[in-house]
Amino acid sequence: MSRAIFKSTSVVGLTTLLSRITGMMRDVAQAQLFGGGPVADAFLVAYKIPNFLRRLFAEGAFSQSFVPVVSAYKHQRSHEEVKALISGAAGTLGIALFVVTLIGVIGAPLIVWAFAPGFTQSGDRHDLAVEMLRLTFPYLFFISLTALGSGVLNSYGSFGPPAFTQVLMNVVMIVAAVWIAPHFPNPGLVLAAAVFVSGIIQVAFQVPFILRLKLLGWPRWRWDHEGVRRVARLMVPGILGSSMAQVSLLLDTQIASFLVTGSVTWMYFADRLVEFPLGVFSIALATVILPSLSGHHAAEAPERFSATLDWALRLVLVMVMPAAVALFVLAGPLTATFFGHGRFSPHDVIMSSYALMAYSFGLLGFSFVKVLAPGYFARQDTRTPVRVSIISLGVNIGLNVAVVAPLVYFKKLPAPHAFLALSTGISACTNSALLYLGLRKARVLRPGAGWRRLFARVLAASAVMGAVEWWLAGDMQRWFAMHTFERIEQTAVCVVSGAAVYFIALYAAGTRVADLRH
Repeated sequence: MSRAIFKSTSVVGLTTLLSRITGMMRDVAQAQLFGGGPVADAFLVAYKIPNFLRRLFAEGAFSQSFVPVVSAYKHQRSHEEVKALISGAAGTLGIALFVVTLIGVIGAPLIVWAFAPGFTQSGDRHDLAVEMLRLTFPYLFFISLTALGSGVLNSYGSFGPPAFTQVLMNVVMIVAAVWIAPHFPNPGLVLAAAVFVSGIIQVAFQVPFILRLKLLGWPRWRWDHEGVRRVARLMVPGILGSSMAQVSLLLDTQIASFLVTGSVTWMYFADRLVEFPLGVFSIALATVILPSLSGHHAAEAPERFSATLDWALRLVLVMVMPAAVALFVLAGPLTATFFGHGRFSPHDVIMSSYALMAYSFGLLGFSFVKVLAPGYFARQDTRTPVRVSIISLGVNIGLNVAVVAPLVYFKKLPAPHAFLALSTGISACTNSALLYLGLRKARVLRPGAGWRRLFARVLAASAVMGAVEWWLAGDMQRWFAMHTFERIEQTAVCVVSGAAVYFIALYAAGTRVADLRH
């Protein structure tokens, strides 16, 4: 593994870790403020809608299309041509986003109905969500421009500032939730306004770093620019591909909105805990390897391309499998420690932990998708991931319609929201398997030796770790009786002990650091 990739992955990983920690603090403050009631459900829908579109357009289709094109320009064109591409992309994207934002603010009632139709059965939740959405929707405009800046900085090897932008948002929302919102009659609107403000701050934060690269020009509408058109052509299938995963999550939210009050909130907090290892490691790794893979493709170096992908997949296996086991075994203690305070009751903790256990089955699939997809995007192939995503979406819909919906209708499930999470995880595993097979068939990915041995060792070490953590965790009633600091202390003991046992077991099985070198 090159030192540059290792250093970049470490920087992004550590910065993302800070982002996840502050994000968890934000969620804790939010759980204490709202609990699991109707205001929480309404705010989370209003918050998830612009984030749904952000992942679809900004961090999804746009980033996956823009970074390879910028990397190609960087290797093959002049500095001024790169600057012209960035100015044209910023102006064209900005105008399109302004129109979308205006439509979103005006059509907020229809959008809330589309995302959470069950809210119409409870007028309060629907009206609250509409009010909040009109404040949160413009966040899409600002975060998309932030994604453009992140793509530029990442293409030039600057990974820290883009990763830090999420920390800024978390800090703004923590301040709003802890010190401002409690003094207002409608704290949900205060938090929605904080989302809007954080978007402006994130855009402004990146400007000095782009200026330092001498790449910041005045945004212009440049639909006639060859590079802008290429990004747009790649975005069309990219939007379809990204939309499949987001539509899958949207379906979960739609179905959950018909379930008992709190279901949307329980799934959200479970997803936040899953996002912690996913963001700290898998997304950080994927962020770093995309520019590297794009560079290898532009330089016509297929051996380096394959070796980079193979190395990334090995790291995901070693780091994510034990994380998935830990999330399953410690689902109750983790949920109680992070969210079981204030108005978030023991019942909320149990219901959210069920969803977390279900999501943990798909963590490895989610992580492999993050690393395998750049193998296509770096070669400017956005069509194949679309076909794979459609199949995966079909699997998710099929499971929900054939299994979950009938059981929910006949009231045969004690925690139906957990089965929605499980079907999403199964869909992610299907997605990753098909992406892997596609890269193998195209001979883009040629795995190195030792995969079976590594898998067996990681599986065995994870099982030993899980047994130790289960023994240390004990009964949930004990956790409910603990004070906050006792929970934090016991959670730290479980996590640190589990990690130590895992790496000792892995080392005893014969795995060495040299086995994971690129």
